[in-house]
Amino acid sequence: MAITNERMAGHEFLRAMYADGYYPDHVVDQGRDILVRLCERIEAERPADLAALYALTHAATDGFNALEAEFGAAGSEIETVAREAIAEEFWLVASAYGFAGADVEELIATREW
Repeated sequence: MAITNERMAGHEFLRAMYADGYYPDHVVDQGRDILVRLCERIEAERPADLAALYALTHAATDGFNALEAEFGAAGSEIETVAREAIAEEFWLVASAYGFAGADVEELIATREW
């Protein structure tokens, strides 16, 4: 499935991380893929409210958290600059799909089990 939302279809996810040599491209690629899958899930599932959107973004956040070891193995980490870049992307996705009022902290929160 391809992203159909006009704002997101041509968007270069995580551009700031790609531009910074501290972040290995092969791991950032995996983060980009998480964001693309998030867009695809939003388009497929069409969340009706913020709670439904947050369920999708929490799953994506779990995906980023799972990349911590890969960043570490490559001599990098998901630190403050990366977290801010990722949070910015999550808000952009939410906004593009009609959820501009979403709380950024809630968008990037982890799932509660």
